[in-house]
Amino acid sequence: MAAVRVEAVLAAAEEQEAEKRRSITVEKELELEYDLGNLLAVDRNPPPAAALRGAGPRREALLRALARDNTQLLVSRLWELPAERAGGAGGPLVAQLPEPTFRLPREKPAPKPRPPTRWEQFARLKGIRRKKKTSLVWDEQAKEWRRRWGYKRAGGDPSRAWLAEVPAGADPEEDQFARLRREKRERVARNELNRLRNLARAHRAGSAVPAAPLHPTGHQDRDELRRVAQVARVSTASLGRFQPRLPKEPAEPPSRSGGKKRRFQPLLGNLAAERSRQLELLRDMGSKKPVLDITRAVNKQLRQEEAEAAAANKGKKQSKRGKRGRRQQRPGRSGKKSGARRQPQQQKPAGGGRRKKA
Repeated sequence: MAAVRVEAVLAAAEEQEAEKRRSITVEKELELEYDLGNLLAVDRNPPPAAALRGAGPRREALLRALARDNTQLLVSRLWELPAERAGGAGGPLVAQLPEPTFRLPREKPAPKPRPPTRWEQFARLKGIRRKKKTSLVWDEQAKEWRRRWGYKRAGGDPSRAWLAEVPAGADPEEDQFARLRREKRERVARNELNRLRNLARAHRAGSAVPAAPLHPTGHQDRDELRRVAQVARVSTASLGRFQPRLPKEPAEPPSRSGGKKRRFQPLLGNLAAERSRQLELLRDMGSKKPVLDITRAVNKQLRQEEAEAAAANKGKKQSKRGKRGRRQQRPGRSGKKSGARRQPQQQKPAGGGRRKKA
């Protein structure tokens, strides 16, 4: 009886040891393909088809065991990577992942690069490199570190100083404080004008149809001013919902896409619709027929040319508006025309022109 108990204890210990070895050791006929940069493992081994037929606890257990084994292989590969302690000796152990090898598709299109401003174009042309400056500088007057720009900056605002120096060659009777305030307003207006120019240039570059050039020198019409105000309003992260509005501006701010709301397909849910879209995309890519509608494109080009020709003819007619289009009336004929008048028609009797017979 005691011998039976010892054998049972030894068998249980062997099973536990085998379970521990099985928890970290996984054997596969085909080795998995790893992309540790994306934490991806691809299993090429075919699963048993008989066990996957139907739905039941056996199938769920098989899938759970397969996922567990593949995850164990991926984690074992991660432990083989070089690691270091983050934040010192007492920090967590962090592995250094290699560069990804698989190019995974994006769910959303990649953002377009921002068009460069005029200063960036000029700096690139002249080879000017941007030097990073510290945000704090030493203020000799206050004897402390202050911000380089903005509120309570080093040196203070010259327009708010209690003493202003009169420059050489200036009018001694001129108010220097008023001059400093005027120069500051001009700088602020110039910076705002440059910002609006950059926004308008980026808006024209991003739109499919090139917009009309802006003239920020005092020659804007109403449409250009409305368009500039719209572009400046939707340039914020909230699309202008918290910006102060003009007196006659609508309460609802315009959208960045021109009033059209973007709609995205759900990530999960209708698998049949997603499969049909992917198959249609592959069918269009593999077909020899061009996706572009030639007839529609030609008709659009013809309509555009006709509109340009009509606009050119309209401009020519407006330039000839000052010329007299009618002949001058002669003085001899004017009397005859003025004297010739139509005789008034005689009024008909109240009973009508015809009488009924008795």
